[in-house]
Amino acid sequence: MKQLFILFLLFCSTASATQVVWTTPSRNSSESMPCGGGDIGLNVWVEDGDLLFYVSRSGTFDANSTQLKQGRFRLKLVNTTTNNKVTASTNNPISEKNAVSLKSVASKQPIFRQELKLNDGYVEVACGGTTVQLWVDVFRPVVHVEIVNRTAATTMLSYENWRYRNREIRKGEGQQGSYKWAPPKGTLTTADSIAVKNGQLVFFHRNPAQTVFDFAVAQQGLDGVKSQLMNPLAQLTFGGCLLTDGLTYKGTTDGTYAGTDYRAWHFHSPVPMRKQQLRIVLHTEQTARIDQWKQGLNRTCATIDAKHNKQQTRQWWNAFWQRSFIEVPAGSQAESIVRNYTLFRYMLGCNAYGSTPTKFNGGLFTFDPCFVDEKQAFTPDYRKWGGGTMTAQNQRLVYWPMLKSGDADMMPAQFDFYLRMLRNAELRSETYWGHGGACFVEQIENFGLPNPAEYGYKRPDWFDRGMEYNAWLEYEWDTVLEFCQMILETHSYANADIDRYVPLIESSLRFFDEHYRYLATRRGRKALDGEGHLILFPGSACETYKMTNNASSTIAALRTVLETYQRTVTKQIGSTVKQPTDSTWLKMAETIPPLPLRKLDGRQMIAPAKAWERINNTETPQLYPVFPWRIYGVGKEGLEVARNTYLHDPDAVKFRSHDGWKQDHIWAACLGLTDEARRLALLKLGDGPHRFPAFWGPSFDWTPDHNRGGSGMIGLQEMLLQTNGNELLLFAAWPKEWDVRFKLHAPGGTVIEAELKSGKVVLLNVTPQSRRKDIKICLNK
Repeated sequence: MKQLFILFLLFCSTASATQVVWTTPSRNSSESMPCGGGDIGLNVWVEDGDLLFYVSRSGTFDANSTQLKQGRFRLKLVNTTTNNKVTASTNNPISEKNAVSLKSVASKQPIFRQELKLNDGYVEVACGGTTVQLWVDVFRPVVHVEIVNRTAATTMLSYENWRYRNREIRKGEGQQGSYKWAPPKGTLTTADSIAVKNGQLVFFHRNPAQTVFDFAVAQQGLDGVKSQLMNPLAQLTFGGCLLTDGLTYKGTTDGTYAGTDYRAWHFHSPVPMRKQQLRIVLHTEQTARIDQWKQGLNRTCATIDAKHNKQQTRQWWNAFWQRSFIEVPAGSQAESIVRNYTLFRYMLGCNAYGSTPTKFNGGLFTFDPCFVDEKQAFTPDYRKWGGGTMTAQNQRLVYWPMLKSGDADMMPAQFDFYLRMLRNAELRSETYWGHGGACFVEQIENFGLPNPAEYGYKRPDWFDRGMEYNAWLEYEWDTVLEFCQMILETHSYANADIDRYVPLIESSLRFFDEHYRYLATRRGRKALDGEGHLILFPGSACETYKMTNNASSTIAALRTVLETYQRTVTKQIGSTVKQPTDSTWLKMAETIPPLPLRKLDGRQMIAPAKAWERINNTETPQLYPVFPWRIYGVGKEGLEVARNTYLHDPDAVKFRSHDGWKQDHIWAACLGLTDEARRLALLKLGDGPHRFPAFWGPSFDWTPDHNRGGSGMIGLQEMLLQTNGNELLLFAAWPKEWDVRFKLHAPGGTVIEAELKSGKVVLLNVTPQSRRKDIKICLNK
């Protein structure tokens, strides 16, 4: 199908120029096109003459913490008269036969056209004299379907739901939720409530009294503090209603799609119409009673003003594309990777204001899993690596690129995820070890406790209750510091108000100080080593180097967050934040040990840790001081040490890849290795295996692979713009022969727009003007 993917563009990346146009229908949901806004995602495709779309929304977690879809909608249109020029031998204006065989008499172009209108954030399907536009309101949870027919047609709309009955979790299917590979026997995805009353369809899923939260609390010995724990699954209800603009209910039928049985609720227009507007209104809320949820749904319905809402939404998308971009000329070597950068940024924008973060393992755009892996032929709700489970190492890559793309307003979904869990994480520390600070683990649930499966179903009674009994995850709890750093950076990049996050940052830092003193005093008399430093043992350098002493990734994290926090607070975080009058954080900074270095074959390089016992995975934490911690890089001291690590560390070389969450593209860019950065960028952001080119995966995780997209975005940004103190380094790893124009953001509320043409900078705009003096052009010869 790749040859049917048509792009019309002058530059390949700006939304007004990047067009995703399909001139034939799709075979199945794997050939769907993303559409969304606010916190809702649609997968849209046309198959066998029907327009179908899945509806997903942020925060829709069931009792097993599976992120459930809202359902699937199927639209069929039937013309009332036959006009051979329009419909040939069929009366369905969007049938596949029309799409393939007919040509528009006027334009000589295929009559079928499905297009993602990036600039305005909607999908349009046009065929046989019918045009259907699908768009999602950015500011309220409403999906709009607008139909315009050249000849009056009957609208046939069906709502399809595979949770019309309880479904027992099958072998392997538990991966979609928090029980993962070992759900308790008889675990169900409970049925939705679906009813038609007075011609209106209302559908919702309400969690039962017992959820995986209760299971995890009991498993992890926290019943004594259960009443104090935040529980996002209790009494959670999500779903919506269908506003059908006069359609008549016609009953139900049962069917099967992609191997999954479903029930369909059918609605038809009583008379043929030239125009039709359909709306799907969604609501999610934790309520004691279902009538309270329905009241919230009705309040949303009352806010709909389609004309005004559309104008607001399109203005938002227009502004979204204006605040940053990367564009290259059509036909250039970088054309497809810059296009895919743009398409993936659009997918991130569809969950700009979600109640929960964009998931690394598919975001809002997963589709039937049999088209990803035929061995995992489960329901459309399935995704590997969980729904409410956040793998922090992967999640961070989804959110880092939003700083330079100017999308700091989209980052609170991830920050608030941790803030909500703060007290739960602190209770873990208090209960298990009797000290302060928040202990956030790597495979963390949306209620702040370790994933039950990763915590360990078969644990020795003597094992530390605060630890995950897991060879990959034990002692890995420093990833939260990346989100702390992101929070601090949003203050620098966008002057964001971060007052409410200060307790999260301080508690996350406090954990490391108090916990490693705690561990040291149980091994011996002293809490610090002979130089007055914390002894970060046992530790973990990502999931790779295990049982470490002074892991470089942890040291770099603590050092950087402490320095940034002190610098930010000194400037001014906010009037409501008490300035640290004591020297708590300065004293802690003095206890952070130096980064471990080593020599191999006569070359000095960063060591993964001072010592370690084994290697479990294929990450390269010895390069984390380059990114995300930016201690080493272009223009910084020790660049040769970091380059030696990248080029000659045997594990770094062995683990090198562009796939999934791999960060080699980012490190190559940060180290000014232009040829290597170009090579990896072309691989990392090249077209994925599905019709929509930014649907990567499954790789290590699932499809669409969002941590691949995020890491690809970061690497491309670093090729164009880096910082060294106050210096703004342009084109530090960008090939001189690649013409480009970009607009990106930098610290200090700085926005840079520049153009490189034929190896020369022909445009440079810097806001504020006072920052122009800090620009340094770093083109490699």
